[in-house]
Amino acid sequence: MEKQLHLNLLASKPPMAGLQSGSNVKLRMGPGRKRDFTPLPWSQYFETMEDVEVENDNSKDTFRIYSSGSLGPVLMLLHGGGHSALSWAVFTSVICSRINCRVVAMDLRGHGDTKVKNPDDLSAETMAKDIGKVLEALYGENPPPIMIIGHSMGGAIAVHTAAANHVPSLLGLCVIDVVEGTAMDALNSMQNFLRSRPKTFKSVENAIEWSVKSGQIRNVESARVSMVGQVKKCEEPLSSPGVSKSISEGIIEEEEEDEEGGESNHKRKKEDDQEIKKECLYTWRIELSKTEKYWEGWFKGLSSLFLTCSVPKLLLLAGVDRLDKDLTIGQMQGKFQMQVLPQCGHAVHEDAPEKVADALATFMVRHKFTEFKEGFP
Repeated sequence: MEKQLHLNLLASKPPMAGLQSGSNVKLRMGPGRKRDFTPLPWSQYFETMEDVEVENDNSKDTFRIYSSGSLGPVLMLLHGGGHSALSWAVFTSVICSRINCRVVAMDLRGHGDTKVKNPDDLSAETMAKDIGKVLEALYGENPPPIMIIGHSMGGAIAVHTAAANHVPSLLGLCVIDVVEGTAMDALNSMQNFLRSRPKTFKSVENAIEWSVKSGQIRNVESARVSMVGQVKKCEEPLSSPGVSKSISEGIIEEEEEDEEGGESNHKRKKEDDQEIKKECLYTWRIELSKTEKYWEGWFKGLSSLFLTCSVPKLLLLAGVDRLDKDLTIGQMQGKFQMQVLPQCGHAVHEDAPEKVADALATFMVRHKFTEFKEGFP
C-alpha cells in the first residue's frame, strides 16, 4: 500500500488499479451535481507572466515564469515532471496572503511554455544550471534572499541546484513528496503507469475532468488552472492509428440517475464521437516516457545531497514514507524539519495548498526569513 501511494514520482499517479493501456476503461461517477471543469486563467492567481531570455551555448533559451509579490524573500517554485508552473497557482495566492514574500514559478525546460534549443536534455545538471541562469537574469549580481521549493522531480532539481551553489543568496530549501529510496524503487513501474494514461483528450475540459476523477489532482480549482499547462493541441492527424481509441480512454462519464437511459446514452456516445472528429484533440505537452534515461540521475544520491545543503531544510510528504537510513539519521539529528500531510495525493501542493502554505509560512517565520502579514494568523 505504501509503495502504491508513492509510486509515481514524475507525474501524479491515479489511485486506480487495473487502468491499463488499451483496457478502454470508463470511470463512472455516482449521481450528483455536475462540477465545473472549465479552465481558469493564470491571471487569477499570479500578478505577472513573462518570458526570461538566457544565453546558453551560443544560443538563447526562453523560460516562462509567473510572479507575484514585491516585498520579502523570493520563493522559487519548481514543478514536477509533466506539470508546469501553473501547478503552483492556487498555492501562490494562499502563501502571498500569509507572509511577506515574492513568488517566482518557472516552467522547467521541456515543460509548459518554455522554449529552449535542446528541450530533450533533462539532466539534473542542466536543469539546475537553468535555475541559476534564470535567477541571474531576473536579479543580476545582487539577488535577494531566495528559498527554493520543489515538488517531485522539481524537488530533486531544487536539491541539485542548492548543492551546486547555483543560488549564492540561498536562504532555505523545501522538498515536497520525493525521497530517494521510494523514487528509485518506483522507477521500474513508471513506464507502465505512463502507458496507462489516456494519450489524448477531446478538450481541455475533458483533461481537467480526467485529472480530478482519476485522482491525479484532487483539488478541482487547482486542476482547472494546472492542467492548462500540461496539455497542448495535437499535431498528429486525427486519422492516425490509435487516436480514436485513446480518446475514449480519456472520457469520463457521469453515472445517469435514470437507469432506463441506456439507449439514449449510446446515441449520445455516437454523437460525441462524431463531434470529436470535428474537434482539435489535446495531448500531453511532454512525453515523459522519453525522459527515462535521466530518471536515475534525478534521484540517485538525493538523500546525501539534501543533507549536505547547509541551509535550513523542510521536507513535506503526502504519507508516512520510507525514509532511508541517511534521512532517518539526519532527522533524528535535527538536520531538517519534516511534516506529513495526510489525505493528500502525490500533488500535495495542489491537493492541499492551504496546508502546504501554512507549513512553509511557519517554517520561514520561525527561521526569521520573513514575517506574517498583518492580521495573520
